[in-house]
Amino acid sequence: MFQRIKRLQKKVSSLLRLPEEIEQLKTEIRSDQKPFAPNQDRIAEYIQRHENDKLTARICREIDFKMGWYKRWCKEIKMEPRLHRKQWEFMFICQALFERGLLAPGKKGLGFAVGTEPLPALFTKYGCEILATDINPDEGEKKGWANGEQLCYGKDSLNTLGICPPEEFDKLVSYREVNMNHIPEDLKGFDFTWSACSFEHLGSIEKGLQFFKNQLKTLKPGGWAIHTTEYNLSSNTDTFEDENVVLFRQQDILKVLKELESEGHYVEIPDFSMGWLPTDYHVDVPPFAEAPHTRLKLFDYVSTSIALIVQKKS
Repeated sequence: MFQRIKRLQKKVSSLLRLPEEIEQLKTEIRSDQKPFAPNQDRIAEYIQRHENDKLTARICREIDFKMGWYKRWCKEIKMEPRLHRKQWEFMFICQALFERGLLAPGKKGLGFAVGTEPLPALFTKYGCEILATDINPDEGEKKGWANGEQLCYGKDSLNTLGICPPEEFDKLVSYREVNMNHIPEDLKGFDFTWSACSFEHLGSIEKGLQFFKNQLKTLKPGGWAIHTTEYNLSSNTDTFEDENVVLFRQQDILKVLKELESEGHYVEIPDFSMGWLPTDYHVDVPPFAEAPHTRLKLFDYVSTSIALIVQKKS
C-alpha cells in the first residue's frame, strides 16, 4: 500500500511547495472574483460518472459540494448548502457512514467532542444508539471554546433543530463527559466512531495522533472510524503546533496510518490532491467569510479539512 502512497506523494510534491504560490493566490483569487470559468459540461460529466462512487479518505474539495449526496444530507440536517469546510465535514461523515451500512437500527455510534453538532440527532433518526461525548464545559471554557457552539452542555443541546423525533432521541441518545486524551476503558463495543475537527485541539501533534490510535479500542472488530481534522496545505516539514491547536502535515497523517496498518487495521489512503475548481484555490483570510471557506490562512500556513477512514481489524 505504501508504494502507492509514495506515488501519490510524488503527484502532490508540487502542493507541498506552495507557500509562495498560495500567497499570490490569496491576492488574485478573492470571493468577489471569478479567476476562471469552469467548464459546466465537464462538471456535469464528472457528477454523472462519480455520483455513486463510494467516498474515500480525502481533503475537502469544491466538487463534493456539487454532488447529490452532499445536498441530500444538508436537507436532512436542515442546513442550506454552502461552501464551508465545516459543513463539508458533517456531510462527509454522514455519507461515509451511510455507505458502509452504519446508519441503521441497532448500530452503536460514539461521537467525540460533539459540541452542539447535528450528527447525533441525525444518526438516531436512522435508528442508531448514540453516545455523544465532549469535554467538561468548565475545562472547555478555560480553553476559550465557549463561542461558536463548540461545547456541549448536555443532551438537550443535541436536537435543537428537531431533526429526530423527541421520543426517539431521548430513547437512543446518551451523553457523557469524556477527555479525548484519556478515553475511559469501559467505552467499547461500538460499530462506529466519529469526530469533526477535534483531535487537532488535544495539545500536540503526538497527542492528536495518539487519540486517533486509541479511539480504535472503543470499536468492535470490523468497526469503522470516520474523523476529520486540520490539514496543512503549505508544508510537509514546517507547521504550527501549540497546546490549543495543531496543523497536521502529510507526514503526520501517513505516519499514523502506517502504524495502524502494521497493526492489521484497514486504512484508506487519503487523496491529497488539491482539486480543480475555483474554491480549491481560494484562500480565506481573517476576518473569515461565511463562504467560500474551504481553504484558510492559519498562523502563516494555508489549512483545510481532511477526512480519515479506518476499519478496525476483525
